[in-house]
Amino acid sequence: FTLSLAATEADRADVRAVLIGVLGCNLAWAIIDAVMYLMGLRGERRLAISTVHAIRDAESSAAGRAIVADNLPPVVLPALTASDLERIRLHLGSLPPESLSTRVSREDYLASLGVFLLVFLCLFPVAAPFLLVDDVALSRRLSNAVAIVMLLMLGSAFGRMTGRRPWAMGISMVLLGALLVALAMALGG
Repeated sequence: FTLSLAATEADRADVRAVLIGVLGCNLAWAIIDAVMYLMGLRGERRLAISTVHAIRDAESSAAGRAIVADNLPPVVLPALTASDLERIRLHLGSLPPESLSTRVSREDYLASLGVFLLVFLCLFPVAAPFLLVDDVALSRRLSNAVAIVMLLMLGSAFGRMTGRRPWAMGISMVLLGALLVALAMALGG
């Protein structure tokens, strides 16, 4: 967004036109991401139902346990015994048919709305300087500063979630962002 403004000697009218275009594009991507979230949920549920049917239709209990094992995360599998896998196989095989559904629930739609809002609202802090400051060059610098702070905060939060050093991860995220912007500029962006 700010690179496209840097490529021209944009005046206030140009900035307004670019902002409208960016907001429209961001709205479209927010809708696409929300729909893709719902499609992903349905696909994931369909795979789970197929797995349950495969377990039920397995030729033997050993084959059913193998299907269970193939669908578990590799890090979990060593912690389970054959009797654990059998218990899981029996549980999945006894699930009532009505519990196996790909229907989208109210909570799923709310989560999809959350995806939409997350994608759409992430643009506003970066766009705000162009809405609040008349000087285009200053707006661009402020927008870049906001993006850097957002990357630092995101990287720090990611570091906390993954058990890494938060500030080191935040700085790494800023450096990665700078590298990607440099790459975009080198490619004419």
